[in-house]
Amino acid sequence: MSALDERRASFQRYKQDVKERGKPFYPYAMFHDTVMSLVVVCVIVGLACVWYLTSHEDPNRCQPKWSSCMLGPRYAEPADPGTTNFVPRPDWYFYFLFYLLRIFKWPDSVILGTVGIPTILLIIALVLPFIDTRRDRRLSRRPVAVIAAILVVISMGELTYKGAVAKEALASEVVAAVPSWAQREGFANNPKAVSGATVFAEAGCTACHTYLGTGGGNLGAPDLSAEGTKGKGVQGLTSYISDPSKFGNNVMPKFAAFANIPAKDAKGKNLGISELQALAIFLDASKGPK
Repeated sequence: MSALDERRASFQRYKQDVKERGKPFYPYAMFHDTVMSLVVVCVIVGLACVWYLTSHEDPNRCQPKWSSCMLGPRYAEPADPGTTNFVPRPDWYFYFLFYLLRIFKWPDSVILGTVGIPTILLIIALVLPFIDTRRDRRLSRRPVAVIAAILVVISMGELTYKGAVAKEALASEVVAAVPSWAQREGFANNPKAVSGATVFAEAGCTACHTYLGTGGGNLGAPDLSAEGTKGKGVQGLTSYISDPSKFGNNVMPKFAAFANIPAKDAKGKNLGISELQALAIFLDASKGPK
């Protein structure tokens, strides 16, 4: 019997089974769907009522950790797009993809990790029912598929957990590491270098770069722990930071505007040419840990 004949015979058996033991969609299945829909709506309405009755208009009244607000405050603090003390994160169901960005680094393999692998798995899941048309549906007869599915679920669960607990360095936390940097790099007695290290921490440079193990290492940004050994000098580093595109770096943003137009960081400081020079002095003094 050919595969097509087997499918036709299987379909006929299915139709016969429906006639003998099946139930029509209306009213049986429709009744079940209606009941379940009402349950979902009632749960949502109930949660909304609990949130409204237990929340407060002042978000500060829900501290600490929403102790007096079961489902969170009614309003949050106004958003500050210029803050460096908040790290945006995706929804929980994207944590596995979020963590893949840490495994597959920019720019060499990030497309493979974030687009290639998920797309391949999705294509396999869509095509598999058309490839495997055997009548036998017992899991014991499909060991490869079962093992592959279990491994995928475990992998996604592990990546989701790692993405949920992954810690991003906040600017306020990075600043606390400046004295340690100064001691390890040997520029503790250089106030301009220490000032530049503070600018480096407050400006959120560790969102992409790493320095003595602190930072994100995103977008292919290099580790700057030993940047001073490259011989660029203070003037060269100042020029590079001001406009990296002149040196072929089109990923790093330009900071030339800081020298002419006042800009505000999270602490409210004005970043100008003096801060850029201090940042360059700090990088030039970074010769690697002593």
